[in-house]
Amino acid sequence: MPPRLARKPVNTYHHGDLRDALVDAALAEAEQGGPESISIKALAKQLGVSQPAPYRHFADREALLEAVTAKAFRQFNAVLRQSIGRPSKQSKLSRLAQAALAFGLRRNGIYRLMFASRTMACSPKGGELHNAAMETFGLLLEALEAPAIGLLRERQALKIWAALHGVVMLAEQGLLTGQVAQISREELVEEIVEQSKLALSVAIKAAGATG
Repeated sequence: MPPRLARKPVNTYHHGDLRDALVDAALAEAEQGGPESISIKALAKQLGVSQPAPYRHFADREALLEAVTAKAFRQFNAVLRQSIGRPSKQSKLSRLAQAALAFGLRRNGIYRLMFASRTMACSPKGGELHNAAMETFGLLLEALEAPAIGLLRERQALKIWAALHGVVMLAEQGLLTGQVAQISREELVEEIVEQSKLALSVAIKAAGATG
């Protein structure tokens, strides 16, 4: 459980400090209860500032959620980047997929903020949140370790992302125990990885044969 932020006396935050403190406190709330648990009024009380103070940094709750979700994506990206950067006999895609699964299951409140809220859909293209999410997709493309031929990599990356998301969400809802098929979530993800790599390899060879 992440530690609670220590309160500062009312109105002692310097410019920028309160913004960062609000984002950090909101992220901690999402960690425990998902995006639904984030309240600007409650955060102001928690941080010991006046209720209007947060609105000097965020126009409304949606603006705060956008900043919090962007930070969540940056944390997610750091985990994924570390997974594909370390030496291993496993493929980069396997390491990234397993890291994404572990993140989604261990930090599900944050994961739901990132992938199961309307925040991303309302985020402007080219904004902080959009750029952080595109970095996630870029890491997935890197993990595929395949040449750029048309949009084959991008399409396969989307399929993998959708499949991983499905595994995390079904598991979080208790709908994916693996008992019927006698397979663990980790094994299922590994099968998705292997099938994705094979499908991409076949598609690239086919494109080369017809090119």
